[in-house]
Amino acid sequence: MKTTKLVMLVMTIAVALFVLIPNLSWAADDGAAIYQSKSAMCHGADATGKPAAKIPSLVSGDAKKASDDDLAKSINQTAKHPGSVKSLAPDQVKTIVTYIRSLQK
Repeated sequence: MKTTKLVMLVMTIAVALFVLIPNLSWAADDGAAIYQSKSAMCHGADATGKPAAKIPSLVSGDAKKASDDDLAKSINQTAKHPGSVKSLAPDQVKTIVTYIRSLQK
């Protein structure tokens, strides 16, 4: 009986770690990689935008004031974004928003 409980405890911990660890440590790296491949060409590697081309800065005061949901919506719904950006999965958009927030600090 005692061995069964111990095995169940170890299995529960193993499953929890299997589910949680990928979501914790690589999110910022994934956001940076996705940003670099999808957004950096227009918004710049440092997200300062290109005012002459009317491409907004993602680190400006206005962008800092926007909610995470507003930033996510602008990623998916801005008419000028290419289809490859608009079709990003919701979790990919979240990682990009997290990365943008890290650049704003």
